[in-house]
Amino acid sequence: MSATRYLEIAERLSAELAECACIADGAPVRVLVGPDVGCVTAQVREPVLEQRFLLGDVLACRAEVELAATAAGPCASGRPRGRAGRRGARRRGAVRPRAEKVQTGADGTPTMRLDILVDTAIAEVVNAHRINLLSEELGSIDNGSAITLVTDPVDGTANAASGVPLSAFAGVIAVDGVPTEALTSWLDTGRCWHTVAGQPSPYRTNGRTELDGAAVSLLRPQPQIADAWWRVATRAARIRILSTSCLEAVLVTEKSTDAFADAGSDTHRIVDLAAAMVTVPAAGGAVIDVRGRPLEIDPDLTRRWSGVVAATPRLAEELPETIRGTEDR
Repeated sequence: MSATRYLEIAERLSAELAECACIADGAPVRVLVGPDVGCVTAQVREPVLEQRFLLGDVLACRAEVELAATAAGPCASGRPRGRAGRRGARRRGAVRPRAEKVQTGADGTPTMRLDILVDTAIAEVVNAHRINLLSEELGSIDNGSAITLVTDPVDGTANAASGVPLSAFAGVIAVDGVPTEALTSWLDTGRCWHTVAGQPSPYRTNGRTELDGAAVSLLRPQPQIADAWWRVATRAARIRILSTSCLEAVLVTEKSTDAFADAGSDTHRIVDLAAAMVTVPAAGGAVIDVRGRPLEIDPDLTRRWSGVVAATPRLAEELPETIRGTEDR
């Protein structure tokens, strides 16, 4: 990161420190140590092969402030103003929450502050290496390279922002539009799934071929797909809704579940499915669209699919037939 960029971030954080002065319930705030901004290299260790992979540079910051004493002394509750103020600040929104919707993403959906924090750090690393980026929030960044990082920086942002430990980073390296290498990281645990196309995979699905009695993860039911959603639910033995497509897809490769699907709502973008397109077939499964549309690395993030991830190609064929109501039983 350039010195100019460091300065810009430090200035912005200084302004936010001043903005949060109300955490003292009106007491003056004195900055002891100004914002110190830097990057920390984040690595993860794949648990099976025990290999380490670089996720990227994570922006880090520290600062210290002091609340000036007041004539009134402690607040009415008897607690020091610092503690009482922090609680009050969260209630009043002085500290901006991770779930705050700050803009509309490149895919046309609302973007939370958490998405932007992670995606911006990824974009800085991508630009430093002069490769292209296709990301859910920032869209397409073309650096004139044959290599593109296709990423969902925080899949399951609503979970992460709410403290639900089900969210993931998913990234794919595509060369001339062809996915060649994928990494999915469960952010709460650090557990990772890494696959290189054409190389043996350490993961293997359970080989299930039939929907009847299967364990299936689905996107949440919506009115326009209620019938399709229920057709799957009545045939499966177990239904889960985890609200993190990338993580639900790789769990198929761990024998943890038999399949994952969007029951026809066309919610998925290519960033939601790209990692699975490498990891799942290498483990013996299949990734397809409910309506048979080809899955393509396309910078147009307005395109939508209803993805199906299944333990076998046979199960991947049966699920869309059930969703469409065309199954022959």
